[in-house]
Amino acid sequence: MKKIFGAKKNKEPPPTIQDATDGITKRGDTVDEKIKKLDAELARYKEQIKKTRPGPAQEAVKARAMRVLKQRRMYEGQRDMLYNQTYNLDQVAFAAEGLKDAQQTMTAMKAANKELKGMMKTVKLEDIDSMQDEMMDLMDVSNEIQETLGRSYNVPDDIDEEELMGELDALEADMDFESESVPSYLQPDQESELNLPAAPTGHAAVPANQQQVDELGLPTVPQASIRT
Repeated sequence: MKKIFGAKKNKEPPPTIQDATDGITKRGDTVDEKIKKLDAELARYKEQIKKTRPGPAQEAVKARAMRVLKQRRMYEGQRDMLYNQTYNLDQVAFAAEGLKDAQQTMTAMKAANKELKGMMKTVKLEDIDSMQDEMMDLMDVSNEIQETLGRSYNVPDDIDEEELMGELDALEADMDFESESVPSYLQPDQESELNLPAAPTGHAAVPANQQQVDELGLPTVPQASIRT
């Protein structure tokens, strides 16, 4: 059957934008090389025109130069056309890349949206509010416990600080008044202390002309010495 009807040929895939751009770029490079050769030829004819005298020879050189100049302009037109085609292909490629990026972005956003919906099913706003309320209650209880443990037992809670400061000022005023009322000779000297005599130690000596008394204050009777 294949010999009669022939085998079905596989269709070649259509060229991509990059393939078309590469082909046009190669053609543009070829045209640029031709233009460079024509420029060199025009420069040579220009020198010949300067060296030859006006006449048939100079006119022949000018005719050749005009022919080369026409070819150069034709190639320049082709090069400009190829550059425009390359520019258009670049614009199409840029738009295609933008669409691909948009497709990838949409795919990623759809997957993220689906995942977020699944996560939101497990998280309820009522549960979060309830947990926050419980945390606030626990913090309030903790603060009350800390304040209770740090409370002083002897100092009442309703002490007025201004009243305490007033009592302190009054106490300082009384101390200043007492220090001013003491005579100067009784106040201790700042430079040296009073040189007072030292206190007596031991039993004091009894004068000879003074009669001794007993513990009741009566004069004692001298005892006679017993002779043996």
